[in-house]
Amino acid sequence: MRWRESRRSTNVEDRRGQAGPGSGVRRRGLVGGGLGLLLVIGFVALGGDPRTALQLLGSVQSSPSAGTAQPSQASGAAPAGPRPDDPLADFSAAVLGDTEDTWSAIFQKMGKRYEPPTLVLFTDSVRSACGLSSSATGPFYCPGDHKLYIDLGFFRELRDRFGAKGDFAQAYVIAHEVGHHVQNLLGISERVHAAEQRASSKAEANALSVRLELQADCFAGVWAHHANADRHLLEPGDVQEALTAAEAIGDDTLQRQAGGVVRPESFTHGTSAQRERWLKTGIDRGTIDACDTFATDQR
Repeated sequence: MRWRESRRSTNVEDRRGQAGPGSGVRRRGLVGGGLGLLLVIGFVALGGDPRTALQLLGSVQSSPSAGTAQPSQASGAAPAGPRPDDPLADFSAAVLGDTEDTWSAIFQKMGKRYEPPTLVLFTDSVRSACGLSSSATGPFYCPGDHKLYIDLGFFRELRDRFGAKGDFAQAYVIAHEVGHHVQNLLGISERVHAAEQRASSKAEANALSVRLELQADCFAGVWAHHANADRHLLEPGDVQEALTAAEAIGDDTLQRQAGGVVRPESFTHGTSAQRERWLKTGIDRGTIDACDTFATDQR
């Protein structure tokens, strides 16, 4: 991936080393707590009390993130951006900057103004408008404050635990969360949340969540399509890196890795095959209209 010449976004907050309380607005994430799911099911499978497992999930700490944690900032101080000598943070700022350029151009063609999100880097846990979140839940987007949150240690998890290697696999992680931001700006997230509230069963609500997550995958592909067409960002093998990442974090794959029975009614993000297909759809077609996961029976 040719990212080193990309413009760095200034919409990055480095909160590594900080934590705090929060409220309870729903957040949208890449893996739906996939890392936490593996930890909880594995703990119970070894004879642990499920209640203890859930308590552990709330306080679990991930492996130290790339780069040195920053000291907590004084209350009211402006958040600091990443240091230029921090490779993963620099990479993340470059990817975010490229998504800003792509989505600004797409929104302009729609007669709309794109309002870029802020990327928050954290370690272990973080406070957002969606509450206090652990690194174990994976990267997520909070619609309450228009911010993406990621512990950069997740990139190591993606490579070592999920077998998804390469910088474009990492870029897909960020682009998926940006996809949730696009959904928020277009009013899609609000409509889906309202429909989830009206759902007659948990399975029905989960099915709506799956469609929303698959659309975020497709939007990540839309970014990749334009980044390559306009700025020749992709190198040979990059698309396969992203597809491998999408395959690795499908609900069915995560449930199998956790040693549990695959339960489609519990899916919230989609199967590996679905995630690959919608990401590829976005990459191939490059339009928002191509990503209408709500208008098809074939997810």
